[in-house]
Amino acid sequence: MSKKNAEVKVYHGYGHTHNLVVYGHVFKHRAVAKQRFKNGFFVNLRHLVKLFVLKPYPFAKVQLNFNGQTIVTNAAYDGFFKFEWEANENVVAGWHEVDVTAFTEEGKQLAKSTGSLYVPHITQYAFISDIDDTIMVSHSKTIGKRLRELLLKNPRTRKTFQSTKYHYELLAKAHTEPQQPNPFFYVSSSEWNLYDYLLETFRFNGFPEGAFLLNQLKRWKDLLKTGKTGHEGKLLRIMRIIDAFPNQKFIFFGDNSQKDPEIYYKIAEKYGKNIIAVYIRNVRKSKLFETQEILNKLEDKNISTCLFVHSEDAIAHSKKIGLIS
Repeated sequence: MSKKNAEVKVYHGYGHTHNLVVYGHVFKHRAVAKQRFKNGFFVNLRHLVKLFVLKPYPFAKVQLNFNGQTIVTNAAYDGFFKFEWEANENVVAGWHEVDVTAFTEEGKQLAKSTGSLYVPHITQYAFISDIDDTIMVSHSKTIGKRLRELLLKNPRTRKTFQSTKYHYELLAKAHTEPQQPNPFFYVSSSEWNLYDYLLETFRFNGFPEGAFLLNQLKRWKDLLKTGKTGHEGKLLRIMRIIDAFPNQKFIFFGDNSQKDPEIYYKIAEKYGKNIIAVYIRNVRKSKLFETQEILNKLEDKNISTCLFVHSEDAIAHSKKIGLIS
């Protein structure tokens, strides 16, 4: 039951009047992956494999329509496209719809889709969080355990760390009006293949709505390498977010299973004035010493840091430094 028609997939975009960004993919075809929320190895294996059964449409012409504006670009070799533009008129805060259409080189319409774009209110803070082993228990370091999490659980039964949702909820509402939450950006080395899966997990568990920035698509033959690459890409994706919101103060969340502390330190070297705090979940006890060394260097840059195992300790730290009132 694979799908043979071309398809446009639009991911949540973000920005403000002078810098709007929307990402997506054009597919020649993609397996229909309807998630049944059951726990069972074969049900989830089938669903997971389908997320990686796809054929991108390379170099398709892509057109975005937003508030009467039209922007045209070309997809890359892997079907990935990115629109970055300035609005003709001021864009009010909140969610907005965008229409994206893909065409062949000859100008024949291939597919059309609607996506959402989030413009945050002018709040004081913005939050950038890793996903695997920061929010969700993923065992990123060990491929066998990571695949076991993906295969034995579905998006609604994936385990998230206790009290993390509560912490993020408090932060979304901190120092702002209830109808103007602070923006969240979820940045991960997981691939775009897992976008709908992650969106379902986050919504089901009640995490703040936000924009996801994920890693390059993988095909089914690379399924065993899921989540294993893309640390450089993660660095660039975070830098793009900070460039888009130069007046915002950022707080980072990550863990020490892979490269988050190093990535956040590199960003702090360039954007130190934009960063208030860095939180690292200590999931690899063997890296405790070197993680603490990096956090000490961040403290030298007047960035508050917290190395924690339980989210309750991170919440206490946020209260202590005045992030949460």
